[in-house]
Amino acid sequence: MNPPRLSVIVPVYNEEAGLAALFARLYPALDALGVSYEVVFVDDGSGDRSAALLRRQFQARPECTRVVFFKGNFGQHMAIMAGFEHCRGQRIVTLDADLQNPPEEIGKLLEAMDRGHDYVGTIRQGRRDNWWRRWASRAMNRLRERITHIRMTDQGCMLRAYDRDVVEAITQSREVNTFIPALAYLYARNPTEVPVRHEERAAGESKYSLYKLIRLNFDLVTGFSVAPLQMFSFVGIVVSLLSTLFVIYLVYRRLAVGPEAEGVFTLFAIIFLLIGIMLFGIGLLGEYVGRIYQQVRQRPRYVVQAVLEQAS
Repeated sequence: MNPPRLSVIVPVYNEEAGLAALFARLYPALDALGVSYEVVFVDDGSGDRSAALLRRQFQARPECTRVVFFKGNFGQHMAIMAGFEHCRGQRIVTLDADLQNPPEEIGKLLEAMDRGHDYVGTIRQGRRDNWWRRWASRAMNRLRERITHIRMTDQGCMLRAYDRDVVEAITQSREVNTFIPALAYLYARNPTEVPVRHEERAAGESKYSLYKLIRLNFDLVTGFSVAPLQMFSFVGIVVSLLSTLFVIYLVYRRLAVGPEAEGVFTLFAIIFLLIGIMLFGIGLLGEYVGRIYQQVRQRPRYVVQAVLEQAS
């Protein structure tokens, strides 16, 4: 079989309520593009009927549908990585299953690739997320740009397009924890961004809690830069110098004025501040050590249970 021109990768995790709407919109949108395509669904260990619905969709459209089943829940980025390793298209588009990014917008990304771009990010217009998600996204974007110099206006939008060469470079990166859009930015020769619509979630709820969002951004920062360690080293030097000067001052007052009890609470406050800074530094160092620990174990990033595809 000739490889398709376009591969669309859709990670799925407990999306039973919205899959019918996704099928009803995704396939007509791809048919309208007039190019050969395949849709690669990756079931990330769903606990509902998502796997059964994906199997039924494969039976309905086996010529352009492939389904990868994980043997557990390994996370959205590992599901996309599995999709990269199983897709065959020259151009690859990633899409969430919740329809917040309309599949009808895929044509915009392909038009940008026709203009010579090998990686196309997206910027959500009229975002329908909660205010705190929008605020947190802007704050994390600013922090990431300052630390890593990776410029993505909207890092949380999964609707993105990749050239085959960029995808192959990503799959050759054997990092345990990774952030795929950032890797693509590093490997792309001519990246760009296009605006896309943003809609209400078709069904279900977000799989990213506040903790997972913070965890994801921590992985991004520590995975692409040692700047946090360098910044903390600088803070440690400054605090050490100030502490030395303060100790000299206290010794002078002890000799010049004599014993004092009034400054005890001030000393407590300073000690607690220094302890807090120290604990933060230990946690930051532990984050980097933890990444090394996960990497040297060389465990598989994900385990595939089965793959549904039409025999060639």
